[in-house]
Amino acid sequence: MPKPAAKNSVPSKPVSPARVAAFEILTLVAAGKGNSDDLLHSAHTAKLSPEDRNLATTLVMGTLRWQIALDARIQSLLQRPDQRLAEPVAIALRLGAFQLLQLDRIPAHAALNESVELTRQNGNPHAAGMVNAILRRLTREKFPGKPLHESTATFAQRLAHPLWLVERWVKSYGRAAAIKICEADQAEPAAPVLFAADPDLPHTDDGSRLVAELAAASAPQATRLWDACAAPGGKTLILAHRLPHAEIFATDVSPRRLTAMRTRLNQDPYASKVRVEQADATEPPPSIDNFDLVLCDVPCSGTGTLARNPEIRFRLTPADLSRQRTRQQKILRAALSRLAPAGRLLYSTCSLEPEECEQVAEEVIAIRGVQGNFRILPLEPLLIRLQNDGLLQQVLPMATRGSYLRTLPGTHPGDGFFAALFERVS
Repeated sequence: MPKPAAKNSVPSKPVSPARVAAFEILTLVAAGKGNSDDLLHSAHTAKLSPEDRNLATTLVMGTLRWQIALDARIQSLLQRPDQRLAEPVAIALRLGAFQLLQLDRIPAHAALNESVELTRQNGNPHAAGMVNAILRRLTREKFPGKPLHESTATFAQRLAHPLWLVERWVKSYGRAAAIKICEADQAEPAAPVLFAADPDLPHTDDGSRLVAELAAASAPQATRLWDACAAPGGKTLILAHRLPHAEIFATDVSPRRLTAMRTRLNQDPYASKVRVEQADATEPPPSIDNFDLVLCDVPCSGTGTLARNPEIRFRLTPADLSRQRTRQQKILRAALSRLAPAGRLLYSTCSLEPEECEQVAEEVIAIRGVQGNFRILPLEPLLIRLQNDGLLQQVLPMATRGSYLRTLPGTHPGDGFFAALFERVS
């Protein structure tokens, strides 16, 4: 039998399914138990109506995108600015604050009352009054507008990005580009626009499509191809479409991701020549050798994808970049050693950080002990070819830096990507 209500307790009130799901997903993300995209396509949302699923997605992604700015506003309204809130209380406050400050169509009373109720129902009834008071103050306020003059720290907080990351972008790309990156990260990712829609090709974002198209265009006569970090398989399918005569080896280190990739490939008749194997790209087996073309879209920090993966900004630390860089160098060195003479390799990341991009390419090609001699080829001629062939629908101004491809959110369509093209000359 249920326990009788405690004397003077407040009766529980219903909370909308969308807000319950959003709260649960944000709790798991905060605990490092999943990423937002996977959780939004899991059992947490499976039973929601389409309207509630859309609202839950908006609440989760918006709260994560704006969390740094929301926390700063909330912290300024606490009785003790240094007060540390229990995680369920912080999440309920962020959810309420996001709705009040960013969503004009949400009734203020719904955002406020249900955030208070989420606080009560998740083990913190003593904090309900504080949550109520803070959110009521926010109903009378809006996010401050953009000041005429602001420091890097000010616009980093206004646009909800870690200061250390924004400072890097200012140094690498300039202040104006860094602001555009931050602004793009706060918006929902736009529909792909770089390429004409093709019903025979898998749906991918512009950056992933561009990388795959560049790889295929770099070696149109390739007969043996290795996609070294292939899951979830979108680029593999594009390569299979563009190079139907090629035998394709697609490998990934993750059994779980490979299982999902096999299911995806089995639904596409173009994938009949794709052979899928589990392999660590840093130590590929002897059977993976002598390729005309290799695609190395390596694991990275993902800082070019913060619009669609907003929680990266909370999890990433400067030390992670060095760790990623070491693994990326190992993958690139191993992959280069498996290239046939005159073979080509496209190295790519969805990172904005030079340590994972230009520096990896330049350091690996300079390392003695890499089997064979290699050179880096300019990518601008391939971009021009894609445009002349009618595939690339838009000019990409300033998308190359030297020999490399570099797209920036806010400056170019889609995510931020880097690519370098290698050729084995002996």
